[in-house]
Amino acid sequence: MSQPHDTLSSISLSLADQDKDAFAARIGQSFSDWGFAIIGDHGISDDLIAQAEQMSRTFFALPDDVKRKYHIPGGGGARGYTPFGTEAAKDSDIHDLKEFWHIGRQLPDGHAFEPFMSANIWPEELDEFRDCYLELFAAFDKAGQRILEGIARYLSLEPDFFDDTVRDGNSILRLIHYPPVPADSPAVRAAAHEDINTITLLIGAEEAGLELLDKQGNWRPVTPKPGELAVNIGDMLQRLTNNRLPSTTHRVVNPAPERRGHSRYSMPFFLHFRPDYLIETLPQCIDQNHPDLYPEPITAHDYLMERLREIGLA
Repeated sequence: MSQPHDTLSSISLSLADQDKDAFAARIGQSFSDWGFAIIGDHGISDDLIAQAEQMSRTFFALPDDVKRKYHIPGGGGARGYTPFGTEAAKDSDIHDLKEFWHIGRQLPDGHAFEPFMSANIWPEELDEFRDCYLELFAAFDKAGQRILEGIARYLSLEPDFFDDTVRDGNSILRLIHYPPVPADSPAVRAAAHEDINTITLLIGAEEAGLELLDKQGNWRPVTPKPGELAVNIGDMLQRLTNNRLPSTTHRVVNPAPERRGHSRYSMPFFLHFRPDYLIETLPQCIDQNHPDLYPEPITAHDYLMERLREIGLA
């Protein structure tokens, strides 16, 4: 096995079009070493990203009572607005310093997954909100499937292995606003946690704060260049691969004193398996030195609900 790299370097998604095996080797090594990869040339247009970032700032600047119109009590934060101070990391008693909005997949009427996936709601105050974020959702979905093809090749699976596992998956686009942080705050913007889903694609990590916990127990900053994606493995894929691809602990720390008065905005896309997909350890990831750590299969929906209860969203 090759030695871990010392730094988290950027990988161009265009390499997947030129040399699929080379791309798979690079991205697989990065995920194996870090649980993270930095992806450039991902195909999501700069103009769309700029529009989405501005739309997010405009929404979160609305009065609190307006935003709260779109909070759904008992909805687990699945759609619409989740107010500041609602979500906490697993096993944490302190709530994160953020508010957010969730957009899910638009399903046609009568779709089999309607019982698992709520309908989207849209703020009536912003005319272009719906079209902007549905376009961004589709662009994230496309980039994520290209990354999953590289992962499949790295794991010696058929290149299209993940296509059916995520088709009409319960993916979420989250718009996050981290407000300015008081100097005496006992909380951090996002406490140490792992993501629940398959893979996460994040726009907005170039503003300092995102850190990962490496295998030696050190916190390392994740610093993509403007326009690049930070991509990480989620718990569902870690489970499927018997921990071969780790779901790395990460956090968003509070800014330096000179930046405490500034908000931070980001847009993670949590790419999910379809709700009925059975997460069952891949035989390719089990051998004498790596016994099956997850002998009991579980559907993606049941696993998601277990985890949402742990973080206070269900």
